[in-house]
Amino acid sequence: MVLLGLLMAAAAVTVAVGVVAANEGTATLTAFGETVPFVNNQWQVFLAGAAVAVLFVVGVTLLFMGVGRGLRKRRDLRYLREEHEESLTTLEMEKRRLQRELARVRGGDPGSPSVPGAPVSSPSGPPVDGRPVAGPAARAAHRTGGPMVGSAASSFFDRTD
Repeated sequence: MVLLGLLMAAAAVTVAVGVVAANEGTATLTAFGETVPFVNNQWQVFLAGAAVAVLFVVGVTLLFMGVGRGLRKRRDLRYLREEHEESLTTLEMEKRRLQRELARVRGGDPGSPSVPGAPVSSPSGPPVDGRPVAGPAARAAHRTGGPMVGSAASSFFDRTD
């Protein structure tokens, strides 16, 4: 692909040099009814056209780059919103499960452990800094040093643009 582009660029330069060398006659260039100053020969008219073509290509390239960037940005935001909603749902489900388990343990339900002081099955991880950290949300909050986020939703992720 690079070789093909290099060959096309070399061919374009060769044609441009041929056009400039072969056209020595006088000419005038008018734009919007006014004569363009400092353009007196045919090769100057050709070079002016080539400059306009280059500006057009650069402008179209910038346009497509901007549109592509905007599309990528929207896609990334949509993905982050979905990921945020999913993590909130997971945290809410874990919170409800832990609340039910705590209520069962405190209330002495038949589903509670039969031996007092027996460990309750929970997704607790290894102790961090000598303190047990329960659940992935608490471990993540401990790692980042921030508070645990419950069911509070961020207004940033609630937008629908």
